[in-house]
Formats: sequence, C-alpha cells, structure tokens
Amino acid sequence: MSADRRLSWLLGSSALSNLGDGIGKVAFPLLAASLTRDPILIAGLSATAFLPWLLFALLSGALIDRVDRRRAMLLANLTRAAIVGGLGVLVLVDAVSIWLLYATALLLGIVETVADSAAQALVPAVVDRAELESANGKLQSVEIIGQTFLGGPLGGVTFALFAAMPFLLNSAGFAIAAVLLVALHGRFRPQTTGPAPRLRHQLGEGLAWLRGRQLMVRLVVFAAAMALVSEFAQALLVLYALQDLGLSAAAFGVFALVGGGGGLLGAFVAPRLTRVLSRRAVLTLAVVACGAGFAGMAVVTEPIFASLLFGLFAAAVVVVNVILGALRHTMVPEHLFGRVLGVWRTAVWGAIPIGALIGGLLAAGLGTRAVFAISGALQVLLACFVWVALARHIDAADSPEDAPVRVPEDEAATA
Repeated sequence: MSADRRLSWLLGSSALSNLGDGIGKVAFPLLAASLTRDPILIAGLSATAFLPWLLFALLSGALIDRVDRRRAMLLANLTRAAIVGGLGVLVLVDAVSIWLLYATALLLGIVETVADSAAQALVPAVVDRAELESANGKLQSVEIIGQTFLGGPLGGVTFALFAAMPFLLNSAGFAIAAVLLVALHGRFRPQTTGPAPRLRHQLGEGLAWLRGRQLMVRLVVFAAAMALVSEFAQALLVLYALQDLGLSAAAFGVFALVGGGGGLLGAFVAPRLTRVLSRRAVLTLAVVACGAGFAGMAVVTEPIFASLLFGLFAAAVVVVNVILGALRHTMVPEHLFGRVLGVWRTAVWGAIPIGALIGGLLAAGLGTRAVFAISGALQVLLACFVWVALARHIDAADSPEDAPVRVPEDEAATA
C-alpha cells in the first residue's frame, strides 16, 4: 500500500474519532452544567478526563512499543464507543449523576492514552520523513475540523434538542473510526531483535534516551508549563460562555466553531511559517498570540469579539502543536517513540488536570474573567522562556542532528 493511501486511511479514521471527541467535549461540560453550576466540580470534570495521562501515559507508551499500533488503536476506539454509548443510554433513561459523569470521563481518558499514543506512533510509519511536518499539519486539521469545526456545533445543537443524542453520535464516531482502520494494511509493530525486554527495563531505556537530549527535555518542560497555564482558562470556557457572555447551550457550540476556524488556519500556516522563520521564532510568536487571545477575552464583553480572540488562541496553539509534533517524529527513534511520547504526555497532559483544578479554585474566588487574564499573562511569560531556553539549540531545532531514518516495514521485510 502506498504512503499516500496509508495516510488517507489514518486521516479518515482520525477524522471520525475526532468528530466523536468534538461532540463529547461540548456535550460533557454541558451535561455537567445541567447537573451543577459549581465551578470547582465543572473544572474537576476536565481534570478527571486528563488525569489518566498523568497515571497511565508511561505504561501506554511502553505497550505501544510492544504491540501492533494499528490494532491497539482499533481496539481502543471500539472500547470508547462502548463506554460513551453506555453513557448515552443512561442519559436517555435519566439515570446520570455528576459522579457517574466523572467515572465515565476517567474510563474514556484511560482508553484515550492508548488510542492517541498509537495514532501518533503510526505517523512516521505511513509517511516519509520529509513529509512529517505536512502530515502533522493534516492530522491537526482533521482534529480541528472534527473536534471543533463540526463536533463542537453538533454537540451543542444536539444536546439542546435531545440530551442523549450527542453521546450516541459520539459512540458511532468511534465505532466507524475503528472500522476504517481495518483497511490500513500492513504490519505496524516496532521492529526489535530478541525477546521483549522487561517492562521496567523498557521504561528505563526511554527515560535514559530522553535525559541525554537537552533540546527534548526543554521542550517537555515548556509544553508542560504551557498546558498547565492555558488550562486555567480552557477548563472554564463553558462557564465563560454561558455566564459571562450570556450564551445559550446551542450558541456555545457556535462559539466553539470560531475557535475551530482559527485552529484550522493555524494548521494551514504552520508548515509555511517554518519555511520563512526559525522554529524558535515561530514557537515564541505563537505563544505570545495565545496569551494575547486569553488576555483579550478577559476584558471584552461582545460575544463576537470574544469568539474571534478564542480563534486567535486556537490558531496559535495549533501552530505550537504542529511544530512540537514534527520535532518529536524527527528526533525520536521509531522503536522508542511510544515510551518517549509516554514521558512527554505524562508531563504535558498530566499538567492539564492540575491546571484545571487551579483554574476552578481561582474562579471561585476571583471570577472567570480574572482567570483568563492570569492565564494570558503567564503565557506571555512562557514566550520569554521558550525564546531563552532554545537559544543554545537553534540549529538542532530546525535540523535535528539525530533524526532517525525510517525504513518502511514492507521494504524492511525484503531488505
């Protein structure tokens, strides 16, 4: 199967699973807001959804380096379809509570650590190294279109019409995404020699590799800090829209649509920006734009202006994600990718629930707008950090010296 066809099947599966994610990301907080208006409980739901990344990302990464990554992603999507479909049935019979919602978010988060890690690890196996930045941009595009541009409005509108409907649609998205992976022919298990090492040794190997790469360590620190401070405000977006802007549940989905448009623009321009500017400069400017977007949302009162500023944040954060994703794929050896990604996401995604809880506590005392202002200011400070932290690694960031050479598995088998 050609690289283009493999990427197309992966993109198709990712598009549908992200559509399900997008519906759920709007429907879950709306369902929570229908059960309680306590900002700590609502922020805690976001924290619960990301907590598995702090607890299980390392183990999931090690698993991904031991099994066929396509099969792992397929089974994970089927499992997510069953979990969220069960929630839809419970909503249908009016048997849901805030604590059941927490439990569902936790289970979905655990399975997501496997699904997302497998999807990321599949990228260098289906495209040439020269196309990694383009492939990451395409994956970001389908994620944005599915999660925000289509999923967000669908989640808001269908919840307003029929509370169980978005969860049933979410389940269908995961199920169809799993079916599409059946067409992705090939063997996607990492090539190793000898018997599989013990899990402890396997994890240690990934950590040892990461410790020896200063650039990767600094990028992990930056990404974790960025996730922490941006989540202060992102966890409260539904309260900001419903209470501060006075939007309805359906209008909240449209509000998210503008963010999706901004994110799509960011995915489109990211590869082009790196052709004219250094990655260090693009990262710094993008983080400044993220901070400016949230700081502006703290002071505007018109929903249109607020949505445009949210779109600015979404565009900038996608630019950051595309560059960081391309760096990971070019610098990390294929057989270590799952473990290194596990370390990365333990730090980065593990920071998200902490940031969500801090944001909820700050909002309880200071108000939602104050949290957006604090988050924006801290992100501008992080832009200064990334500019200084990468000063000694400018050449490495733009042309990683230890970028692994990928050999497609179907060619390796005949070599």
